[in-house]
Parts: sequence; structure tokens; C-alpha cells
Amino acid sequence: MSITIRAFGVLAACATLAACGQTPVERASTGALAGGAIAALTDENVLTGALVGGAVGGIAPCVANPNAAGCY
Repeated sequence: MSITIRAFGVLAACATLAACGQTPVERASTGALAGGAIAALTDENVLTGALVGGAVGGIAPCVANPNAAGCY
């Protein structure tokens, strides 16, 4: 139960920070932070979580909206 509460806290914090990313690098940094934190909470490999989170954070907004700031 407590891991669920902590996970929702991390997700809420990451969602708040995700709105601040103006460039792909900023979004990738936020994604890496979120991925690493979630991996740590779920007892998974933190490095892998950070790499996946960074990739998704940096690329996904450009896939969803190619005209977003920083997407080429």
C-alpha cells in the first residue's frame, strides 16, 4: 500500500515538472528523473528506468505534436 502512495506522489511531482519542459533536452531530463524514481520505487534497475524515461520524455512530445517547441 505504501509503495502505491509513494508512486502516486512521484507521478504527481513528475507531471508537474513535465509541463515546464520547453526543449527536448529539458523534457528528456524530466523523463529521466521520473523513470529513475519510478524504477527505484518498484525495485527495478534505476539506470534502465532513467534511460527509458529520458528517451520517452525527449521524443514522445514531438511524436504527438511535431510543431511543439524544439521539435524539428
